[in-house]
Amino acid sequence: MTDTDTDSEPDPTAAESEPSTTAADSDPTDAGDETDTILVSSLAESTGKTAITLALARLAQNAGDSVGYMKPKGTRLQSNVGKTLDEDPLLARELLELEAEIHDLEPVVYSPTFIEQVIRGREDPDDLRERVREAFETLAVDHDRLFVEGGGRYDIGQIVDLTDADIADLFDARVLLVAPYEIPADIDDVLTAADDFGDRLAGVVFNDVPDAAYDQLETDVVPFLEGRGIPVHGVLPSERALSGVTVAELADELGATMLVDEGQGNYVERFSVGAMGPDSALRHFRRTKDAAVITGGDRAEIHTAALEAPGVRCLILTGGHRPSGTILGQASEKGVPILSVQTDTLATVERAEDVIRSGRTRDAETVDRMERLLSDHATVDSILG
Repeated sequence: MTDTDTDSEPDPTAAESEPSTTAADSDPTDAGDETDTILVSSLAESTGKTAITLALARLAQNAGDSVGYMKPKGTRLQSNVGKTLDEDPLLARELLELEAEIHDLEPVVYSPTFIEQVIRGREDPDDLRERVREAFETLAVDHDRLFVEGGGRYDIGQIVDLTDADIADLFDARVLLVAPYEIPADIDDVLTAADDFGDRLAGVVFNDVPDAAYDQLETDVVPFLEGRGIPVHGVLPSERALSGVTVAELADELGATMLVDEGQGNYVERFSVGAMGPDSALRHFRRTKDAAVITGGDRAEIHTAALEAPGVRCLILTGGHRPSGTILGQASEKGVPILSVQTDTLATVERAEDVIRSGRTRDAETVDRMERLLSDHATVDSILG
């Protein structure tokens, strides 16, 4: 405005022709207008979503982009009262060297207690949405790309209108869907999620695909999906170091005493509970693969049956009991480690399954491995856009 303008009469229509805008009236995504936002969602828990999100962020960072990270709903909690924060934002802040506050990286702690509070009317969905929006605006500033990690599954958050599809709309984000695959019927879930995300779905990455399903997925399923307008940006093969935990890692997580340490580098991908008779146990154990058998420390007949099965990778004995020297000797000869825990069988099973589900190996090494998998088996440039 010039000096002569200061003496002129104000235009009475100015307020109508150029209305002022307050922060409350602005578009929720204004702060992210120049930030490319990618939301990485998944069909199920433990599909490698965290590793893929952070690996993509690192690849973009290595290409010269300034990247940020956010997980609006913290779902991977150690405490059911929500006092322990989700571990994923903590890992992201370390690996990506972010200075953001945890309450922005994870504005909603989606714990059982939180859900109870929502049901009782003590949490307002509109307030929560505003909290998430403000955190997004704070994190989007000065970043070329913001990588948003979805909840455990894409539909978590419906109770407060914060499913991954809701968040994608709120952030104006493109969505990358991470999906498992074993049999053709699994594609029903992909198509259902595609309908939920609509035009925001930028594509799918299949992760941890077993060898037996790999060829069929690439030959038949991928062309089928792309014929339905759903781009497939990658088919990542199963890699043992990413799909299981070593016996040594499992022992550390369970606080177990290792009675036989031969074979502690064995990988465990599943658990089998030895609560049946010895004949049934042997038949059952012979059908399993890469399993840890959890049973009472005083069940010598189950210990013997487990040691005869080729797919058993370790024994976890509960109740603090110590097996006989004969059992220990057989396990040592066969290279099958034996762990002893003080907890009962039920508590041990729950904790062991949580270790597998949450991913003990979710660390810097995991992200490094995922970067290599994405570079080798996915079209990273298409994902990043």
